[in-house]
Amino acid sequence: MRSSVRVSGGLKVTGAGLAALLLAAGAVGCSKGSDEQSPAMTPAAAVAKAAKNSEDITSLRYRMDGKMPGAGSVNGEAAMSMKPLAMSMKMTSSQSPDPVEIRLVGQALYINGGAEAAKEMDGKSWMKLGSAALGDAAKDLNADSMGAAQADQNPATESTFLTGSKDVKKVGTETVDGVKTTHYKGTVTLAELRKAMKSGDKETRERREKSLQQYEKMGADKLTMDMWIDGSDHTKRFRMNSDTGNGPLDMTITFLDYNKPVTVKAPPAAQTVDLAQMMKDAQSQG
Repeated sequence: MRSSVRVSGGLKVTGAGLAALLLAAGAVGCSKGSDEQSPAMTPAAAVAKAAKNSEDITSLRYRMDGKMPGAGSVNGEAAMSMKPLAMSMKMTSSQSPDPVEIRLVGQALYINGGAEAAKEMDGKSWMKLGSAALGDAAKDLNADSMGAAQADQNPATESTFLTGSKDVKKVGTETVDGVKTTHYKGTVTLAELRKAMKSGDKETRERREKSLQQYEKMGADKLTMDMWIDGSDHTKRFRMNSDTGNGPLDMTITFLDYNKPVTVKAPPAAQTVDLAQMMKDAQSQG
């Protein structure tokens, strides 16, 4: 069965659209490197150093593959710039036959529903959630539970999560997309993450808290995490999985590059329906 949510005016966001909203937050920091991480470094120190390096990332591109609660199997690619904030993601889901694209430009989130959405929107395939109406729109879409509220967070944030684990261990050395890496693994509860989050500046703590809330809404309270760290002490690949009670969470993200220019443009206005205006029209009509 295809899952969907209905918004004002009869619009529905289905399958990959739900997953795209969930994944808009992304995952971890990244880098390229030619040699595996130093064997002299302890597992905890290696993970902490990679987490620290993620704070300097200003943009990144990544590939995703796995399963998300409520969305089934998903895969796609994304690019994100932190300053200025912009994001573009294209992905597919087992619950939807059509690929979905989302873009975050400034304070506006755009969702391309493809041909099916165009049939319900006078030939327009893009839907816009502007900042002024995002709160009400998110309620109508149930988008907050799908991660829309976290769409503007730094996707490098979750690379710091494994630092809260008490059982980090080295698995071995592996080659990921031609890059030699060292593989680490550990488990961490959300309670342990919150305790570890008390250190650091206010902005960093707020980003981490938003990410934790995302996982709480999925139904996860404990994460098993894998990190593949390259010779430059950055995360090349990251995997997290959990039994959420709402379906399996098992997502792997591989980073293609970082700190390279990322440009994202808003869709043409002629192809876009403004959800805020649609909601106003619906309210005025009772």
